[in-house]
Amino acid sequence: MLQRTLGRIGPRVSALGLGCMGMSDLYGPADRAESIATVHAALDAGIDLLDTGDFYGMGHNEMLVRDALGGRRDEVRISVKFGAQRDPAGGWVGIDGRPQAVKTSLAYTLRRLGTDHVDVYRLARVDPDVPIEDTVGAIAEMVKAGYVRHIGLSEAGASTIRRAHAVHPITDLQIEYSLISRGIEAEILPTTRALGIAITAYGVLSRGLLSGHWSRERGLQPGDFRGHSPRFQGENLEHNLGLVEALRKVASEKGATVAQVAIAWALGKGEDIVPLIGARRRDRLAEALGALDVVLTPEDHARIEAAVPAGAAAGDRYPPAQMAILDSERPAAS
Repeated sequence: MLQRTLGRIGPRVSALGLGCMGMSDLYGPADRAESIATVHAALDAGIDLLDTGDFYGMGHNEMLVRDALGGRRDEVRISVKFGAQRDPAGGWVGIDGRPQAVKTSLAYTLRRLGTDHVDVYRLARVDPDVPIEDTVGAIAEMVKAGYVRHIGLSEAGASTIRRAHAVHPITDLQIEYSLISRGIEAEILPTTRALGIAITAYGVLSRGLLSGHWSRERGLQPGDFRGHSPRFQGENLEHNLGLVEALRKVASEKGATVAQVAIAWALGKGEDIVPLIGARRRDRLAEALGALDVVLTPEDHARIEAAVPAGAAAGDRYPPAQMAILDSERPAAS
């Protein structure tokens, strides 16, 4: 397994991480046994970065990760997001980045994971009502106390990243980055690189849109949040699937799948980028791992980006209400 370093002071981790959210939440029902088998297959393949959140299934995902790891906790780095508030029906009711919320959330996370520390801890979304300095400062106290090893950020804009890093070194920024979500290239990526902060990229396959397995006829299971995603709606979907077919032509010439080329593209954008693969099944994981064998030349990158140009996707990456709370999407001047 290829290795990459999370920032200047962070740990060495596998070049691909496993995002575990879909095993518990937001993509419809998942098979517990298959989820655990997928985690085991990832570990056996050398993946040692697992990403979860305390609000994925309201704690379910952390307990699933605990059960899947069993006695293999020391083999992995666990990255945890906190702060997203949910109601009993699963609705989203805000974000809490207060220092006391940091410590309370961490206490419950440690219990659910069955561990004495979290390797990377991060606020899921920047809380507009709490200075980022206060949130990061509280996590820094937990680093000093030994409960957290490294501090990360999620969906933060360039100004927020700089402010947070001034309080305590930030290991990585978790943010959406893919062929059809390239907004970070303008200001955020140059900022993280200047500060020595890695990118753990989620949504590399754009929630399955770039997997090459999606079709116009495919239905969504109950509870699948993609039913509300602008990129999966009507004419937007038709347009975006056209981009996928253009990418498929490039992939076939490389003897690879659409998903493998999309992942390889992200891997090739820099040694500071670690894609998170949200596989819920072993076959999808195996396909994703195949991206590590896809060698893309500069000419290949040019052809890929000609097939799927920056800004070519139809529809925002989240519905309007969620876009409005993303610090990463705020104008640079703010």
